[in-house]
Amino acid sequence: MKIKSSYIVIGVIVLIVILALGGGMFLIIDPGEKGVMFRPYTSGLDKETTYGEGFHIIAPWNEMVRYNVREQQRDETMDVLDKNGLSVSMDVTVRFNPNHTDIGFLYEQFGIPYVNVLVIPEVRSSVRQVAGRYAAEEIYSTKRSEVEQSIIQESKEVLAANFIDMRALLIRSINLPSNIKDAIESKLTTEQEALAYTFRLDREKSEAERLRIQAEGIAAYNRIINASLTDRILLQRGIEATTVLAESPNSKVIIIGGGENGLPLILNTN
Repeated sequence: MKIKSSYIVIGVIVLIVILALGGGMFLIIDPGEKGVMFRPYTSGLDKETTYGEGFHIIAPWNEMVRYNVREQQRDETMDVLDKNGLSVSMDVTVRFNPNHTDIGFLYEQFGIPYVNVLVIPEVRSSVRQVAGRYAAEEIYSTKRSEVEQSIIQESKEVLAANFIDMRALLIRSINLPSNIKDAIESKLTTEQEALAYTFRLDREKSEAERLRIQAEGIAAYNRIINASLTDRILLQRGIEATTVLAESPNSKVIIIGGGENGLPLILNTN
C-alpha cells in the first residue's frame, strides 16, 4: 500500500508539473505568422530554422518567438529640407513584410519591434537624403516622379539588406509654404503660356513657308506657260475653239477673219 501511495503521489506531482508547464510546451502558430526557436540553455537562437503555422510541442525551458509576416503598411508625415534649405512636408506610405526565411536574423539584430527600429527610420532617412538633392520646385512638380523613384530604389535596397521586402512606397502628398507654392505655380503657368506661344509661332512660320513655296511654284508654272504661248499657238487654239462652237446646234453667224489677229468672229442671232 505504501508503494502504491508513493506512485500516486509521484503521478500527482508529475501531473501538476505538466499542467504548470503545459502552457509553455504546447503552442499554435497562427496563419500569417512564422516562428524561430530560442534555446537559452543549449544552442541559443536557431536562426536557420523557421517554423510554420500549426501546432508545435517544445521543451518548456525553450522559447518560440513568433513574427507577423503579413504585408504591413505605415503612413508617415515628415518634414525634409530641399537642396536650398527650404522646408518641405511629405506624406509617405510604405508597404512591406519580413522575409519569411530570415526571421531568425531579423530577430537577432532588431528584435520584435523591428518596424520602429528599422523600417520607419530607414524610410525617413532615404526620403531626407533624396529630397536634399532636389529643389522644392522639382520635388513639388517638375521632377516629382524622379524623386519618388529614387526614394523607392534607395529604401528598397537598404531594407532588403536587412531582411525586409519592401512592396511599395508612395508619396501621397507634398506640401510647401503657401507663398512658395503660389510662386511655383505662377512660374509654371507662365512657362506653359510661353510654350504655347512658341508652338503657335512655329506653326505660323511653317504655314508662311508653305505658302511661299506654293507661290513660287505657281509663279514658275506661269513663266513656263507664258514662254510657250506663241502667236501661232494662240491662233491655232482659237481656230479649234471656233470649230467646236460652229458645230453647236445654236443659231449663229460666223465671219471668217473678222476677229482680232484674224480669228473668226462669231455672232449669235438669238
